[in-house]
Amino acid sequence: MAASTASRELFTEGVRAVLQTWPVLQIAVDNGFGGVYGQQKADWMVDVVQQYFHDNADLQQYEVEDFLSQLMDQEFDTVVEDGSLPQVSVHLLQLFAQWQQGALQQLRNGIQTLTHSKTPRAKVVAPPTQSDEESEGESQVMECEESSPSVSTRPPPQDEEDGWTVVRRKK
Repeated sequence: MAASTASRELFTEGVRAVLQTWPVLQIAVDNGFGGVYGQQKADWMVDVVQQYFHDNADLQQYEVEDFLSQLMDQEFDTVVEDGSLPQVSVHLLQLFAQWQQGALQQLRNGIQTLTHSKTPRAKVVAPPTQSDEESEGESQVMECEESSPSVSTRPPPQDEEDGWTVVRRKK
């Protein structure tokens, strides 16, 4: 029983490593999208995601994507449309498959790689402010800069019917 508990904790650490390296979640926590308890919500999310895997047999990628998307929407008021959901979901599915197969050393190596090669936290920078007269009725745009060598872009915001402002990554 102790070995299975230890291996389950190892999978939980894998989930934590994946979620802590997910820029969307980093930005949401760092900028208070989840309120004052954003970091606690991110920690809670680790437990909820690992439990989701243990409670559901043979999860498909789209199911994991939908679950993560719902969590981000409900807990952080964030719609994830940057293309990262499939990557995060596949990574979680791979870690869970390793855990199920008993490939614990491979799982440890994957966690160690994630934690040691963790990229610096993403930064969100507000653009220069306009005068109050110019900005009335306009949406405020936030520019996201990644600390990696990729090119940062500032896509135009789109106001959806329900009042959300959706920012999409430029392709």
